[in-house]
Amino acid sequence: MLLKLLCFAKLAHKQDREYQIWQKGVHAELIFSEAMMRDKLDYIHANPVKRGYVNLPEHWRYLSASSYAGQLGLMEIDVW
Repeated sequence: MLLKLLCFAKLAHKQDREYQIWQKGVHAELIFSEAMMRDKLDYIHANPVKRGYVNLPEHWRYLSASSYAGQLGLMEIDVW
């Protein structure tokens, strides 16, 4: 069943593979400034809130948002 979904997710013009695992259109991006890093971090922290999983980013246990809010998280994070 899973292989059928991964095969379906593959773009029709992708002839070099049978399955598509990674999300289409996601590419690495060079972080060249502290402001850009903050923007990316804010975007990541906002995702569970946008999806309605939590009301605040620091409530999502798998984010570093709790560390940035001065709380303990699952891992020790160096915040700036």
